[in-house]
Amino acid sequence: MSADRSALRRAIERGERDGGAIEFKERLTREVHLADGRMESLVAQLRHRVLSGDGEATYVLGVTDDGGLAGVSPDAFSETMDVLSLLADEADAHIADAETWSAGSGGDGDEAGLVGLATLRDGGVFEADEDHLVVGTAGHVDHGKSTLVGTLVTGRADDGQGGTRGFLDVQPHEVERGLSADLSYAVYGFADGADEPVRMDNPHRKSDRAGVVEAADRLVSFVDTVGHEPWLRTTIRGIVGQKLDYGLLVVAADDGPTKTTREHLGILLATELPTIVAITKADAVGDDRLAAVEREVESMLRDAGQTPLLVDRHGVDTAVAEVGDGVVPLLRTSAVTKDGVETLDRLFERLPKRATPDREAFRMYVDRSYKVTGVGAVVSGTVNSGTVETGDELLLGPMPDGSFREVEVRSIEMHYHRVDKATAGRIVGIALKGVDEAEIERGMALVPRDSEPEPVREFDAEVMVLNHPTRIQEGYEPVVHLETVSEAAAFFPDEGRLLPGDTGEARVRFKFRPYLIEEGQRFVFREGSSKGVGTVTGTGDAAEDAAPSER
Repeated sequence: MSADRSALRRAIERGERDGGAIEFKERLTREVHLADGRMESLVAQLRHRVLSGDGEATYVLGVTDDGGLAGVSPDAFSETMDVLSLLADEADAHIADAETWSAGSGGDGDEAGLVGLATLRDGGVFEADEDHLVVGTAGHVDHGKSTLVGTLVTGRADDGQGGTRGFLDVQPHEVERGLSADLSYAVYGFADGADEPVRMDNPHRKSDRAGVVEAADRLVSFVDTVGHEPWLRTTIRGIVGQKLDYGLLVVAADDGPTKTTREHLGILLATELPTIVAITKADAVGDDRLAAVEREVESMLRDAGQTPLLVDRHGVDTAVAEVGDGVVPLLRTSAVTKDGVETLDRLFERLPKRATPDREAFRMYVDRSYKVTGVGAVVSGTVNSGTVETGDELLLGPMPDGSFREVEVRSIEMHYHRVDKATAGRIVGIALKGVDEAEIERGMALVPRDSEPEPVREFDAEVMVLNHPTRIQEGYEPVVHLETVSEAAAFFPDEGRLLPGDTGEARVRFKFRPYLIEEGQRFVFREGSSKGVGTVTGTGDAAEDAAPSER
């Protein structure tokens, strides 16, 4: 809940009046307010309020007709929001924002009841274009990754002190006040026929992000990763756990490729993600140093079995046509002078969306979960396949015992914009009915209720050891990163051991609980300085029970 009650106070002081844009409602219920006759009247009233406010109306919820703070229970407030959303849809409007407070001056909000403000805007809910790129950023700390992305999404030159990086900091209040699960820390886009990209003035403003989503015909979202070596696990989760289309690896001209740079490149390539390398801070060094770093990057790419393609020399069209399949476009950039930024814009405008999985059924792995007062449990993640719509009945799990919980989709948001549905590749927040947030864990999956998901405790995989001080033997226990799962697992190589550089078959068993795993999924495993990658080749017959050594 928001601690600042000034918006609520102002709305109540303005009050309801004929021809005004403010409406007081204590509570809305499906049984009463969606009944024949009543619903039509409320839809007409809502449409009138929106038109009276030049396309925007404010509904004050949990108050009496004279503006008294009555307050309603969280469940009643949640139903009120559901009904209001249905009324808005019938009136060709949508709920653009909502805030809640305790009806009392303090104490437990659940005991005091809730009051809230819902902002309604003209026009139906936005349906996103299918051509939506999701780009994972990677690179060593202080190499200018966030600064470059900040300049891309705002169009502003950096001040040389990382000023545009500040736009990308995650603000706790964004999670507390809304259900949007903004996994990507930035978004911008392109409109057909426009000379310039659709950018944000201030990415901290929810309305700016929603405006980009609504105005752009093509969206580009950036998923954050972390440059510090101790937080490589977070970087791996950002790369493996999201449905990325491309990787953007940054290398600072004043530092050059580092151990972390090479490690991030290895993860991007091991997960078969088409990658672009941007040399940042080109303004901070002389031409000789810049050329030397460019040669270092080219050498690093060739050592990894890739062919560097200089975009400045071969052009954007060639880079778009050749990226992936062993070719890595390379270009120089500066967030201060904005050199190379227009080239990146042209690349992101033209890069093709990667193919979606053949599976038609909806699936999404949970990356984060949290509780929003008046809404309930919210999960966020990237839609892996299929389509999800408001009102869909789904299964969430597996729970630690392997079971799945029946849930219902209460609402969906993408970049602070409420949507009717979301398709594969979308980064969304989904409010769920039927489960407590405390029961949700990262790595769980959402699937259709009529499906028959079979969680497994162990699976077969082809693994490649990228780095290990000695050899991997039976019982070796690294952390496996698969989709959004991050779990300790025991490895049992078919030949009894695997040496650095080896590729072989192994049985992998999660240490603590089962997950929804399927053939073909790729994963990264890590333990200390040891790292490797793998592909699931089979899940067997509910390999849930006995470890290989027990069978």
